[in-house]
Amino acid sequence: MEDSGTPAGTTIAVRELFYNTPARRKFLKSEQTELAHIAALVTHYALAHPERHFELHSATQALLIAPAVASTGDRLFQIFGRDTAALMLATAAEMDFARAGLPEPPPWKREQDYTPPDPGFLRISGFVSKPELQKLNRNSIYVFVNHRLVRDRVVLHALTEAYRNIIPPTSFPVVLLFLEMPPQEVDVNVHPAKTEVRFRQSGFVHDFIRDTVRTTLMTARPAASFASALTSAPHASASLLLDVSPMPGPPGDPVFSPRQHPESDADPSAADAAGFTLRAPVAPESPGRLAFSDHGIAVGYEPAAAAAFSTDPANAIDGPEETLNALATLKPLGQLRDSFILAANDEGLWIIDQHVAHERVLFEKILRDREVEQVQRQRLLMPVLVDLLPAQMVSFAAIAHELDLNGFEAEPFGPRTLAIKAAPVGLEGRELERMLEEVLTVPDHEQQTENAETRRRRIAASIACHAAIKVNMPLEPTKIEWLLAELGKTEHPMSCPHGRPIALRYSHKDIQRAFQRI
Repeated sequence: MEDSGTPAGTTIAVRELFYNTPARRKFLKSEQTELAHIAALVTHYALAHPERHFELHSATQALLIAPAVASTGDRLFQIFGRDTAALMLATAAEMDFARAGLPEPPPWKREQDYTPPDPGFLRISGFVSKPELQKLNRNSIYVFVNHRLVRDRVVLHALTEAYRNIIPPTSFPVVLLFLEMPPQEVDVNVHPAKTEVRFRQSGFVHDFIRDTVRTTLMTARPAASFASALTSAPHASASLLLDVSPMPGPPGDPVFSPRQHPESDADPSAADAAGFTLRAPVAPESPGRLAFSDHGIAVGYEPAAAAAFSTDPANAIDGPEETLNALATLKPLGQLRDSFILAANDEGLWIIDQHVAHERVLFEKILRDREVEQVQRQRLLMPVLVDLLPAQMVSFAAIAHELDLNGFEAEPFGPRTLAIKAAPVGLEGRELERMLEEVLTVPDHEQQTENAETRRRRIAASIACHAAIKVNMPLEPTKIEWLLAELGKTEHPMSCPHGRPIALRYSHKDIQRAFQRI
């Protein structure tokens, strides 16, 4: 590791650390697993200190070459490469802790020369992924508190809430986030490995992270392209460019989910190390690339590529973003198999999933109407009787009030039957029964961790899904125009409440490139 912050350019090299005092063999995993842990640690330090030069060499090759750079954005490009960097959004915010309302000690407990302490500031900076970039686990989330890498439940929950109803609940974003706060606001001595912290005002920190990230997504309104949507969606064989996190959550913690790995014949202990499988080393494509089979990963510094990335406005992290603000200018062309709306504008060709587009429109309308208690409901000519399981009847008792606020009028009709007398407008017949079965069938662990806001959004999402326009449904041109106009007014036109993409764009530049005009 070269410390470029010193005038003399001091270099710290660590070689044969356990040559005279070998580590205890019974605590060691396979060589590949231990190498993965080392790669994870070096990667974390490199992300936290972009001003320093990092190199990681194995016995046969260079694994990581990351010279000092000027900014975190440049380091992001170094570690994760162009494709991931292009799908990240810069975020930054600041708030003083005085707004948190921490009470002062009473006058009789204050010393004579007591002066109120300076509350200091909570600062957030870093990058969060666009909704189209999703991963199978939380290993892609890097959070640093005062330049210390942590795996904190409060922060992870805040990020989950920020992406709620934007990406699927089984997917996770890519996050590189730096929190700065006064030392007295965070206790770093609550875990032997220093990977967990305790915030003095955890609720304030949680809400500020959630609101900052969600505001970034709402402001950016990024548009998903066809190419990125096909390559960035999570699936069994896809993982983050470098899923390295040596700090899995505690067993049984609902905040952490078990990792999912592709099936392979590799050493299981190697896969458990960091979310990716290490196999026999192969020759790297170029200096600074992680050299494992199936992983030609750009983790080093390639000056030419980095310069092109920084100077090209279409690719720069801080440059102009392709957003969904142009939805209002779309001109409908028709439907594809009565399921997808084709539209165009000066930016290119668009395909909109009519079901999830209407689902997003209804979802946000339900939440607005629910907030002011103006939900529209329709009386049924005859009550609809729905048979439920005993556990579902218990769930109904817990959410009956919330259902009433969303337009339902239901009451028990016998020990295991519900009589539905009124329902939200647009929800009827078999869809009404399916919606009730869906909201009443919730796993026990989710019920235990679900708060009022989460329950409100879950019920609203279910109502919207079952009341929305279906696929294989022909639409009149006026209906298509109305749907596109309403979609453009929503806060999150990127995805439906369950996280599926709504609109994909084939840009004018992509079309020109496909026809070899550029």
